[in-house]
Amino acid sequence: MSYEHVNTSLAAGFGLGRAEGHSTAIPAIASRWRALIGFIVARYGLVLGFLAFWQLSSTVGWVNPAVFPPLDVILSALWSGLASGALLDDIAISLQRSGIAFAAAVAIGIPLGLFMGQVRFVEQALDPILQLFRQTSALALYPVFILMLGLGETSKVFVIFWATLFPILLSTIGGVKEVDNKLVEMARTYGAGPLTVFRRVVLPASVPAIFVGLRLSATTALLLLIAAEMIGANKGIGFQVMNAQYNFQIPLMFAAILLLALLGLAANALLVLAQRNLCRWSQPNA
Repeated sequence: MSYEHVNTSLAAGFGLGRAEGHSTAIPAIASRWRALIGFIVARYGLVLGFLAFWQLSSTVGWVNPAVFPPLDVILSALWSGLASGALLDDIAISLQRSGIAFAAAVAIGIPLGLFMGQVRFVEQALDPILQLFRQTSALALYPVFILMLGLGETSKVFVIFWATLFPILLSTIGGVKEVDNKLVEMARTYGAGPLTVFRRVVLPASVPAIFVGLRLSATTALLLLIAAEMIGANKGIGFQVMNAQYNFQIPLMFAAILLLALLGLAANALLVLAQRNLCRWSQPNA
C-alpha cells in the first residue's frame, strides 16, 4: 500500500468520524430544545396564552382598548415610567414601607412563635385572642390605626405589619408543634439539654413551616401596601394606580399593576431560593 493511499484512507476515516459526530450531535440538540419548549409550554402555557389573547383581543377590537389597552402599550408606559425615573421613586417608597413592616413582623413573629410553640400553656392562653385578631381584617382596622397614629407613614407601615404578622406567627407555632416527639426524646436520651434540643432539633424542623409563613406574609405585605397607599398617600405604586385611574391614564395604571405583580414574583422567588439553600435536607429531589 502506498503512502498516498494511507493518507487518503486516514483522511477519509477522520472525515467520516466528524460526519458521524455531527450527525449524532444534531438530534441531541434538537431533543434538548424539544424538552425545553415542552417544559415552557407545560409550566407557562396558560399564562402565555392569556397574554396572547389579551394582546389580540385588544388589538382587533374584541374588547375596548381604552379600558384594556394592548400589552405593548402597557409595556411602553412601564418603560417610559422607569426611564423617566417617576416609577423608580414610587418603587423605592413602596419597598421601604413594605420592607420595614415585613422586617418588624419577622423580628416579632418568629421568636414569639418559637416561644409559644414550645410553651403550651402560653400558646393555649393566647390562641383565642390571636384567632380573634387574625380574623379581623386589617383594612377594617385601618381607620382605627389612622385615628391612633395619624395619616402619615406610621399608620401605613403599621397596617402592613399587622396583616403580615399573623401568617409568620401562626406558621412558626404550627412548625414547632409538628416537630416529631421521637426526635426530641432521642436527643434527650443522648444527653442533650433544652437549649441543644431547641437549636439542633426544634429549630431546623420548624424552618420549612416558617418559610411558608414568610412567603404568605410577603404576598400579604404587597396586597396591604396598595390599600394603604390608596388612602392619604402622594407617593408609592398604590398611589400611582389610583392617580392614573383618576386621570384616566389606563396604560400607566396597568403598568403599575404589572410592576406590583413582578415585585411579588421577585420576592417569592428570593424566598424560595433561600428556602432551598437553608432546607436542602427537606427537599424531596435533593
